[in-house]
Amino acid sequence: MDRNLALEFVRITEAAALASSKWMGRGDEKAADQAAVDAMRRAFNSIRINGTVVIGEGERDEAPMLYIGEKVGIASADAPEVDIALDPLEGTTICAQGGVGAISVIAVAERGKFLHAPDTYMDKIACGPGAKNVIDIDAPPAVNIENVAKALGKAVSEVTVVILNRPRHEKLIAEVRKTGARIHLIGDGDVSAAVATGIRDSGIDLLLGVGGAPEGVISAAALKCLGGDFQGRLKFRTEDERTRATKMGVKDLDRAFKLEDLAPGHVMFCATGITAGPLLDGVRFWPGHRCSTQSIVMRSATGTVRRIEAEHSLTLKPDGMLLKQGH
Repeated sequence: MDRNLALEFVRITEAAALASSKWMGRGDEKAADQAAVDAMRRAFNSIRINGTVVIGEGERDEAPMLYIGEKVGIASADAPEVDIALDPLEGTTICAQGGVGAISVIAVAERGKFLHAPDTYMDKIACGPGAKNVIDIDAPPAVNIENVAKALGKAVSEVTVVILNRPRHEKLIAEVRKTGARIHLIGDGDVSAAVATGIRDSGIDLLLGVGGAPEGVISAAALKCLGGDFQGRLKFRTEDERTRATKMGVKDLDRAFKLEDLAPGHVMFCATGITAGPLLDGVRFWPGHRCSTQSIVMRSATGTVRRIEAEHSLTLKPDGMLLKQGH
């Protein structure tokens, strides 16, 4: 994949972040999500790719969301064929409530490479490059924490584990607390949390617990670019979800997927912060109808990680769209 595409994709996440940020803290999850989706779809129409959404926000009958199977980009005979995993607003509730760590995110792979993850749960474990190859999704939390601590040259009490704050994680949280490790509980946004394990100054060493399966694939792509590690196992809620996974090409429904199973080949990842979090700063508005964004752009082929600080004039955006939102 052309390296210049990475910067094209960050313009798309910037557009979605700017659009949804106008709804920050206003309590309207649907409006925030819709603003991000609409802006992302428009922005895709400006880049030359034969793109297919393989991980999106639902099926065709759920449009106007960016649905699985949707074609995006300016298609042409010589345009690169890519598969796209995306979440225009990862952390819908976070944005609507004015919380921590909402982002807009896109991961890109060569055609046919991403695991086509169904909309179900996934048991996950993720870490940064310092602990690569020492985690095991089948091992008890205490073993993984001890192994990560040794790999990082830390005491167990200095390891920070991020976990979604959900009733289903009560036992997991108790087990981690028993080890003496530190716990950072989050209300939403486990893509941002997983990626943070691979960022040196995030303060996060390990992610454990069950979250969305599509988000797991996106997280794996990011950690591949960072040189980190990720494993996941699908956790089905119903028999219908198992059937759907089979139809989507998942052959072993109980398999423990490793990073290369989820995101093989060359991948790109980009994200733009919507609300401030451990991974990225949020959108900030300045006098004179201007605002700033912070994004991260990564490529697995080179291991390059770029942070992009951008300032935007809202009056010069197409149709003054951002100024019109949320009257």
